[in-house]
Amino acid sequence: PLSYGDNQDEVFLGRSVARNQQMSEDTQKKVDSEVKKLVDEGYERAKKILNDKIEDLHKLAKTLLLYETLTGDEIRDLILHGKSIERIDFDIVKLVKNVFELFEMQANKSEIILSFENTNSQPILVNADEERIQQVLTNLVINSLKYGVNKGTTEISIQDLNQEKVIVRVTDNGEGIEREHLPRLFERFYRVDKSGNRDQGGSGLGLAIVKHIIEAHQEKIFVESSPGVGSEFSFTLQKT
Repeated sequence: PLSYGDNQDEVFLGRSVARNQQMSEDTQKKVDSEVKKLVDEGYERAKKILNDKIEDLHKLAKTLLLYETLTGDEIRDLILHGKSIERIDFDIVKLVKNVFELFEMQANKSEIILSFENTNSQPILVNADEERIQQVLTNLVINSLKYGVNKGTTEISIQDLNQEKVIVRVTDNGEGIEREHLPRLFERFYRVDKSGNRDQGGSGLGLAIVKHIIEAHQEKIFVESSPGVGSEFSFTLQKT
C-alpha cells in the first residue's frame, strides 16, 4: 500500500507534469504566434516587392513603347528629363572606383576581374554631369560583364588625349563583336544576338543611352571589337 508521503509525491509529480504541459502549450502558442507574425510580415514584404516589380515592368513597357516612336533628339531629352547637362568639376578616378564597387559581387560571381589602371593615380578632375557619366560607366560595365567570359577581365583606364581632353576606356576580353554590327551598335533596340535570347536580360537601350549622354556633353564615343578577342568602348571628357 502507498503511504501518505507517496501520495504527496504523486500529487506533486502530477502537478509538475500538468504545469510543464501548460508551459509547453503556452510556449507553442507563442511560437505559433511569432511564426504566423513572421509569415504574415514576409508575405506582405513579398507582395510589396512583387507589386514594385510589376510596377517597374509596366514603366519599362511604357518606356519601350515611347522609345519606339521618338527621334534621337527626343530620346536625349527624355534621358535628361528635360534638363540641360549640369556640369560640375569632379574626380573621375573616384567615380570609377564607386562604379566598380557596385558590381564587385556580380563580377566575382562570373569570375571576372575588375581592373582599374589608374588605381594609385592622383585625382583626375573633369567637367561634366557626374550623375550622367556614372550612368555611362554603369551601362558600359554592365555590358562588359554581360558578354564577358569566366575568369576574364574588365578594365577601365583614363588617359590624357590632349591638353583639354581625357579619354576613358572600358576594355574587356569577352566575346567580341563582328565588324558588321559595329555601325549600328548604338541604335536603340539593336541587338547583336538575333536569336531573341533574353537570358542575359536587357532592353537594347543601354548603349543608345550611353551615346546620347556623351553627345549631350558634346563629346565623342568610340568602339573597337574583334570576335574572340574582346571589346573596347571609349569616350572623351573635358578636363578642368
